[in-house]
Amino acid sequence: MKLVFLLPQEGSFPIGGFKIVYEYANRLAARGHDVTVVHVAHMYLAGAKRGISDRLRPFRWLGFALSGKWKPHQWFKFNPLVKLSWIPTLIEQFLPKADVYVATWWTTANRLASMIGLPGKKLYLIQHLETWLGSDKEVMATWTAPLEKIVIARWLADIARELGEQCHYIPNGLDFSRFGCDEPIENRIPTRVAMMFSHSLSWKGSYDGLAALAKVKEQYPDLQVETFGIEPRPDNLPDWVEYHRTPAQAALRRIYNRAAIFVAPSHSEGWGLPPCEAMMSGAAVVATDIGGHREFCSPDETALLVPVQDAESLANAIKTLMQDNSLRIRIADNGRQNIQRFTWDAAVSEFERVMKIEPDSGKK
Repeated sequence: MKLVFLLPQEGSFPIGGFKIVYEYANRLAARGHDVTVVHVAHMYLAGAKRGISDRLRPFRWLGFALSGKWKPHQWFKFNPLVKLSWIPTLIEQFLPKADVYVATWWTTANRLASMIGLPGKKLYLIQHLETWLGSDKEVMATWTAPLEKIVIARWLADIARELGEQCHYIPNGLDFSRFGCDEPIENRIPTRVAMMFSHSLSWKGSYDGLAALAKVKEQYPDLQVETFGIEPRPDNLPDWVEYHRTPAQAALRRIYNRAAIFVAPSHSEGWGLPPCEAMMSGAAVVATDIGGHREFCSPDETALLVPVQDAESLANAIKTLMQDNSLRIRIADNGRQNIQRFTWDAAVSEFERVMKIEPDSGKK
């Protein structure tokens, strides 16, 4: 089948949701499908919350087109069969003809739903409740648009159900060739911790995590902390926190394997990929108790879960694992084994089934 994924901006830096789309593209192309991933330079609609860089996007299209800076090749390796496209805005004239079109962000869903004359099946891959870059009204309107919905997490399926919408639930797949347990869990230094850090996205909870680690540092002066992110090192990051900007995949794997504990302090996630990767690598996970973590975190079994925006509870959970080595090892080993069930083969097979079934049949 001919398949087109629609992404709302360039792919020049790592984004978890883009990574999921690229993985689908690679694996569907490997199964013989004709796959194109379209990146749209100017996608934000009237009413959307926009920064200065977003307003400049229409003028950046030509420069990016000439330089190739829109491409994600620096951080993701594509199957050569996957076609990549960079278009100035999302209109029918710029899209290839396809059997299936897949919106991946609320703005692309809004536009795809309005393309009445566009042939082919229209799917909407929902990876989060994306109200941080759009009004609640605009975002939620796309959930009831005439598109066939796919959600990656059960908490998102619950929202669809509350709206009276049917959807397909397809949990993410994970690439076990990229991340794995290289360093024995029992050999790791209990006071070595890792965490993803985002300075600009407050809902990632990075400063909650930092506040918790500062509390741990008071009791454990030998605490070692490695963080990573896509932005320059924040000026207010303490000297005792090591920071890696956009580490290569191999380097990120080493960070996870050096860590005894991984901290995931987000206020909201569609599906938290970094804690999954940490679990795959043998780190014991301490995470906030949110839907996007509950997909793979069972309290006190595969992770320790704490309330959102509660630095004190987060610090206590980290210290609990540091003080109880047998608990840390059990949590880490349980997490590593449990996460194995999320395979890309299963996810892609289910995605193919949704592509091919008749509308309104087989939904759950």
